[in-house]
Amino acid sequence: MVAPSNNIANSTAGPANEALSEAKKAAEARPDGQKTMLNAKILQASLKVSIQSGNDGLALLYRSAIEHINAVLEPQLGANAIGNAMAGDHSAEATAGRILSMSTGFFDAYAARHPDQDPEEVVRDFVALIRGGFEKGYAEAKDILAGLGVLGEGSDIAADIANTYALVQKGYDDFLEAKQSAIREDVGQSSQE
Repeated sequence: MVAPSNNIANSTAGPANEALSEAKKAAEARPDGQKTMLNAKILQASLKVSIQSGNDGLALLYRSAIEHINAVLEPQLGANAIGNAMAGDHSAEATAGRILSMSTGFFDAYAARHPDQDPEEVVRDFVALIRGGFEKGYAEAKDILAGLGVLGEGSDIAADIANTYALVQKGYDDFLEAKQSAIREDVGQSSQE
């Protein structure tokens, strides 16, 4: 395996540091500066972890792709279209809603890969799979935030992520229950015909 190039790491870290400086300036000018600063720190920490773990090429690919996508979208959607779209509602409810809709949206594709399994088992396995992925991502994000020192007692951020966690877990439970109920109704209707 080839060792990562310091030039790649430096070229990747440079833009991250520039982005952090820009985020700091924006944070000072906005009332929601704390969230902006936190987002910038998370991005910088994520980039640093990515560089340290040998994902220099992926970090460069991501940065380059985002820059070029923004460039082609600019005439229709304005400057930094992707960043502006991502700067939407970051409440616990909205974040949980996005996590739930994106992860549960793959159920039909998952079920199609398991046509010979019991449908209720497929739903349970799917929910267990996406729940496990969510819990790993949550634990990683929580570790990063703890490392940044923003999860102290009485922290709004700690309360927000705990609320998001609870909402996502409830959402998975509701999804599982709704799918199982629909399967049972389908089986009941089939047996009556």
